[in-house]
Amino acid sequence: MQPVSQAVVQETETRRSKDWLKELFHTSLVAAALIVLMIVFSIFSPHFFSASNFYHILQEVAVVGILTVGQAFVIITAGIDMAQGAVIGLTGVVAALLMSQHVSVWLAVLAGLGIGVLVGLVNGLLITVAGITPFIATLGTMSICTGAALVTTSGQPVFGIPNSVSNFGSNGILGILPFTALVMIVVAIVFHFVLNNTRFGRYTYAIGSNPLSARLSGLRIERHLIWVYIISGVMSAIGGVVMIAWVNSAMPTAGNNYQLNSIASVVIGGGSLFGGEGTIWGSMIGALLMSVLSDGSQLLGVSSYWQSILLGLVVVIAVFIDRFRRRSAV
Repeated sequence: MQPVSQAVVQETETRRSKDWLKELFHTSLVAAALIVLMIVFSIFSPHFFSASNFYHILQEVAVVGILTVGQAFVIITAGIDMAQGAVIGLTGVVAALLMSQHVSVWLAVLAGLGIGVLVGLVNGLLITVAGITPFIATLGTMSICTGAALVTTSGQPVFGIPNSVSNFGSNGILGILPFTALVMIVVAIVFHFVLNNTRFGRYTYAIGSNPLSARLSGLRIERHLIWVYIISGVMSAIGGVVMIAWVNSAMPTAGNNYQLNSIASVVIGGGSLFGGEGTIWGSMIGALLMSVLSDGSQLLGVSSYWQSILLGLVVVIAVFIDRFRRRSAV
């Protein structure tokens, strides 16, 4: 990357230091809301506070949490990635088909990651070179990936996942921490460090906070955004591989609406759709809150139709809260 003037870096770091207490306060509120939600579900469902249920929640949050890491980078730059769920489906069926044909598991995983890189690269080029808005660009690749997954499998699920993969998806450390959740935690730690302790992370905040100032100071915004969308694509691909390990099969539509969960998780966790704000840990708490809400709804016998309505309401409320925070800050 070309050198960026110290003025932009210092401006971004000063703004981040001022926002630190505000972000901590917001994250604490979300964590408190999560605790309250868990208490409510435990009152109405005796099975909620059980080891097996918490294990299930950690398995369920793994895929959403991994996607949320990529979505956080995108949203901090004032973008959005609507293709994440479709990449899960396409990555899953391609990796599963290769595994079912006795191709090496690692080669199948690399092929899936390659799809994530390719989709992220295409998204980045559409946004930076073609000048298409992030929502429309990623909406287009979402449709393409969904169609490609359906064509590849004729709309049918893919089975024949190797035992080593399914065992990874179902087992964990001491029966407490699923391996899939461990992948999420490692990813979150790595990219938390990247976002908070590297130039790449500072430039990500700078682009979302003041893109004009960043451009005038020499930051190559286009190249940086391409890398941001590649990160999101790779996170989606990892989520797809984790999902097939978890459910021991692959469905072309397995990732439907998962991008809505990741968007809501980032915004609930303190991210702003206007860019320049957000943290990995806050987003992780948001993802956990979404998974607890889904799990608790299932335990209470709420139908999947109503759960879909609930998801939509959560997304709308999260965006409303984001707009309210922005107006209050002005």
